[in-house]
Amino acid sequence: MKRYYFLLILMVLVFSCYHPERVCKDYKVGEFNFNYMLNGEEKKGRFTRDSLYSVEYYDNKIDSATVKWVNDCEFVLQDIKTKTSVHMKILSTTDNSYTFEYGLVGDPKKAKGTAIRTN
Repeated sequence: MKRYYFLLILMVLVFSCYHPERVCKDYKVGEFNFNYMLNGEEKKGRFTRDSLYSVEYYDNKIDSATVKWVNDCEFVLQDIKTKTSVHMKILSTTDNSYTFEYGLVGDPKKAKGTAIRTN
């Protein structure tokens, strides 16, 4: 019986050490596609980001924001027209995409999304 407890504890320790891969610097600039929900309907958008600006194309609109990196995996987008700020955090990365969490600065509500590199 003690052997089973030991194995259980060992398994918990091994699996609790898992951290998703995050190579965020690979996604600081580029062109990306993403899916989002609007009024219960899934839509597609795209954006380009360089070291200073992000330009989003979605729902027949174009929106521009400044980009301020907090660290390698977190940045703040500030809309140029409305000055609204959105905090973005890269949670995990793959060879051609990243999963992120986002929300208005100061708002505890967060949503998740995935951006897929197109270039």
